[in-house]
Amino acid sequence: MLKMDLEYSRGILFVRLDGKLNRTTTYKINNYLVPVLLKHKIKYLVYNLYNLHDIDEEGIDAILNTKYAIKTNKGLIYLCEVNKSLSKKIHKLHIKKTETELSAFKVIEV
Repeated sequence: MLKMDLEYSRGILFVRLDGKLNRTTTYKINNYLVPVLLKHKIKYLVYNLYNLHDIDEEGIDAILNTKYAIKTNKGLIYLCEVNKSLSKKIHKLHIKKTETELSAFKVIEV
């Protein structure tokens, strides 16, 4: 199961993931989040992975889909609060990381 908490603040969409991002839950990102990013031309996205317990290859692909949507909008994407158990799995995403959501605000400076 995956819960997705979205908050839009100062031009940045914060997506807090809670649970497991795998083959059975990626539809939440691919079918709901990506179309929102494209429709509203959202340029800045920060994933908070503090409560993400597991991710598989299809979950990684779903995050890549959002990365491509943000690039289409000429924006930036960041990951924050990545726990150690996920660091190796998501390393190949090549997405910049920040410690916290607040540090992402400072880096993006909308």
